[in-house]
Amino acid sequence: MDLFEHQGKELFARYGLPVPSGEVALSPSEAVAAATRLGLPVVVKAQVHTGGRGKAGGVKLAGDLDAVRGHASDILSLDISGHIVRRLWIEQASDIAEEYYASFTLDRSARKHLGMLSVEGGVEIETVAARDPEAIARIHIDPVDGLSRQACRQWVQAARIPEAVAEAVAGVLETLYRAYVDADADLVEVNPLIVTSADEVVLLDSKITLDGNSTFRHDDYASYDATQTRDEREQAAHAKGLQYVGLDGSVGVIANGAGLAMSTVDVVNQVGGRPANFLDIGGGANAEVMSNALEVINNDPAVRSILINIFGGITRGEEIANGIIEATGRVEIDSPIVIRLDGTNAAEGRELLEPHLSDALRMEPTMLDAARRAVELAGAGPGQDLP
Repeated sequence: MDLFEHQGKELFARYGLPVPSGEVALSPSEAVAAATRLGLPVVVKAQVHTGGRGKAGGVKLAGDLDAVRGHASDILSLDISGHIVRRLWIEQASDIAEEYYASFTLDRSARKHLGMLSVEGGVEIETVAARDPEAIARIHIDPVDGLSRQACRQWVQAARIPEAVAEAVAGVLETLYRAYVDADADLVEVNPLIVTSADEVVLLDSKITLDGNSTFRHDDYASYDATQTRDEREQAAHAKGLQYVGLDGSVGVIANGAGLAMSTVDVVNQVGGRPANFLDIGGGANAEVMSNALEVINNDPAVRSILINIFGGITRGEEIANGIIEATGRVEIDSPIVIRLDGTNAAEGRELLEPHLSDALRMEPTMLDAARRAVELAGAGPGQDLP
């Protein structure tokens, strides 16, 4: 789950991390009222789940209330990389002397957390890394050992943070890491982490991605889930408990397991097609789950064929086959379906499916064959028949 900037700062504040005061506004009049309470000058900031807000005109400094109203009017409904601005964060303007970059994320290859720190904040870290990789100080953190203040001091020194604020920055990083771990985050990024002319360290921005699988440990994460940016397809799938990401192609993809779903999407691309979605039904392929998946994909008008790629593990092939048969009887499908079934008791499952095969329901022996067939079917226009 991605958090809005203001949600991230509210999370930071729970740990005593220094963030500017601010208020959410949903209209120009609310923005003016917030600015009046906070005191001028303020910064009017678009709240969207993407970067590049400043370049897109989504962050504006306002020295008077007329400017607040004008900027709020301009930014609301602004399209930033496909994200429409529906809310604003009105924040007290900060006195910026220095801008740094700080983040924590997962380094899966090292099986450790990764911290990155740079004195070159305020710009995209990818730009810094490409131009001057040595400008980024990295630290790997064993999740069992955690991050000590001494390790933070050494990290800060490696990043060439000025001595006058080194201890303050080290303290902020130590607390920021604790927030990152406690929140079950996949990413916590602060760009910029600023130093004021009075040598105060302030987290001026926040970019946080939370592990959606951790919600059972966090009752308050329901409020974050409610603000996720989803298109109509994704919202419908989410309501049915499906792991779904909408894409822009014409081949609907259903697979059991995230790895297999990603591989299926790749193979569809490999054989010249374009996937319409990534849909992982998880370990179960019973009739209810399969019906829900088919219904979501069938409601996408761009879908011209559906590829069901299932590898039976704990769930046996005949159970999967019965689930598909029952699901296709429940849901009226507009597009032809191609099935690849392998794994535990796959032969029994394919035998059950055989009497139900037709032009609308086909079966192929391998993932590659199934992908090719699904792409062929997706490319067939009205009135065109395929062998």
